[in-house]
Amino acid sequence: MNVKSSVVVGWLVIASSASWAQHRGAPEMMAENFFPPELIMQNQKALNLTADQQAAIRAEMQKTMAKFTDLQWQQSAEGETLDGLLKQERVDEKAALAQLDKLLAIEGDVKRLHFGTMVRVKNLLTTEQQAQLRELKKQARPAAAARDRGPGANIGGGQGDRQRPPQPE
Repeated sequence: MNVKSSVVVGWLVIASSASWAQHRGAPEMMAENFFPPELIMQNQKALNLTADQQAAIRAEMQKTMAKFTDLQWQQSAEGETLDGLLKQERVDEKAALAQLDKLLAIEGDVKRLHFGTMVRVKNLLTTEQQAQLRELKKQARPAAAARDRGPGANIGGGQGDRQRPPQPE
C-alpha cells in the first residue's frame, strides 16, 4: 500500500464508522452498533442533544482528529522509509519486514483510536437517542440503495421511496 492510499484510508476511517466497517472488513457489528458522527451532527435537534452532549462529542472528535493527524505523519514517514527499502536492487527482507511491522502498528493505532472514539461517543448518548439513531440508519439504507441502483429504479413504488431527513450534499 503506498503512502497516499494509506492517508486516504486513514481519513475515511476517522470520517465514518460505517464506511470504515465496510472498507476495512470490520465485523458488521461495528456498523450496527456505532453511529457515524455526521449522522449525529445532522440530527442533533431531532435527537434533542443537550449542550453538554454536543460539547462532549465535539471535544471527542477534536481530540481524535489531533491524534489522527499525528498518526498520519508517522504513517507517512514510515511509509517513505519502507518505499526506500523496497526500491533497492536487493531488498533486505528482515529490514523490510521490520518496517512493515512499524507501518502495520500505526494502522492498528488508527483503528484503535477510531474504535475508542466511537465507543465514547455512543456512551454519551441516551438509550432513547441510540434507538432513534438506529431508526435513522434503517431509513437511510433503502434510500442509499435506491441511489446506488440509479434513476428510475423505484418507479412503481418500493422501499426506496421512504422519506428521510434531508442530507447536505
